[in-house]
Amino acid sequence: MPSKPALHDVVIVGAGPVGLTLAAALADAGFEVALIERQVRAALSDPQPDGREIALTHRAVDILRSLGLWQRIPAEAVSSIRAARVLNGRSSSYLGFDPQDSGHSALGYLVPNQIIRKAAYAAVAARTAVDLRAGVQIETIQTAGDAAIVQLADGSCLHTRLLVAADSRFSETRRRMGIGAHSRDFGRTVVVCRLAHERPSDGIAYECFGYERTLALLPLNGQMVSAVVTVASDQAEALLQMPPEDFAASLQAQFGARLGRLRLVGERHAYPLVAVHADRFSAHRFALAGDAAVGMHPVTAHGFNLGLYGVDALTRVLSAARGSGRDIGQLQTLSAYDAEHRRATLPLYLGTNALVGLFTDNRLPARLARTAVLRLADHARPLKAALMQRLTDALPPARWRPPPPNLAHPDPSA
Repeated sequence: MPSKPALHDVVIVGAGPVGLTLAAALADAGFEVALIERQVRAALSDPQPDGREIALTHRAVDILRSLGLWQRIPAEAVSSIRAARVLNGRSSSYLGFDPQDSGHSALGYLVPNQIIRKAAYAAVAARTAVDLRAGVQIETIQTAGDAAIVQLADGSCLHTRLLVAADSRFSETRRRMGIGAHSRDFGRTVVVCRLAHERPSDGIAYECFGYERTLALLPLNGQMVSAVVTVASDQAEALLQMPPEDFAASLQAQFGARLGRLRLVGERHAYPLVAVHADRFSAHRFALAGDAAVGMHPVTAHGFNLGLYGVDALTRVLSAARGSGRDIGQLQTLSAYDAEHRRATLPLYLGTNALVGLFTDNRLPARLARTAVLRLADHARPLKAALMQRLTDALPPARWRPPPPNLAHPDPSA
């Protein structure tokens, strides 16, 4: 008679950056963790470039540093955002942000997505408390009174006190568990790439709201920027197929000569724009994390940051429950995480969607309204200070932190 499968404290579905980071955080907090991922291990250990640069707040960097992930990121891969300017159409005025009154030398930092993924995988691979099951898919999920049971396609079966879905904004696990989500398809596609430029960027990030498309230029090391072009989806393929010189010239026409001549470097990548906010973040023996909980429009650059804040909140809630002898999978326990993460994400989710709606509406009333909004924000110091807080930290530092590993890494804010 086969023996009953070992009981894990937590099983996480999805080994993306948030799933990996959560596994590392829970392992450091003393939990036995299993991590399920359909990609093979080689794809996790050596992810390929995908064109995405991830913006990180100071609080996000603190979380990564406390888990030893930040120390695994090469210093030359970290670019500082020292200021930001929001441009509206062809207007010469702009809404500017700089960190001079925030106590920081930069608004935040940019790191290539594949570098973060590689560092997160290496951190998990070094933790013996994490059982990584790569290259497998889930067959069935059941939630009994005292455990969730996950049957895998390879025939193995996992029992856990808590199942966490971190498997993208289109989460199959969330759907299996009967949790719906508010989803907004913007009908737009983001084209991302790198551009070389002639003049120094001085670490300034630009967000240019044009009347036909939105262009963000994010400062990178080595006289380059990450370009993020948002267009109607039926225009995306033409941008991808445009000759490199013509593509760069089209962005130059929108942005002007602020950085001198622009030149395409490397490949262009396209991603459809769909935002998601789950109806709830927890159920009996089940929780949502990362994009499975909240998938953001990238205009405010908070997607991965919110995922890290969720990692921090869930780890604190589970650690407190175990410390007081409570069951970590009970809905009463998980409701604290649900409430905290909803407070952190829902206003930003709704506000971002409203902002996108206003700045992608080409009708004259909307054009006038966004000009007024930018002028008001630039001259109203309390409002601008609140926006600055959102850009840098978004929330006060969390109370719980695992002990930092003994690894050396240069501090980007020094």
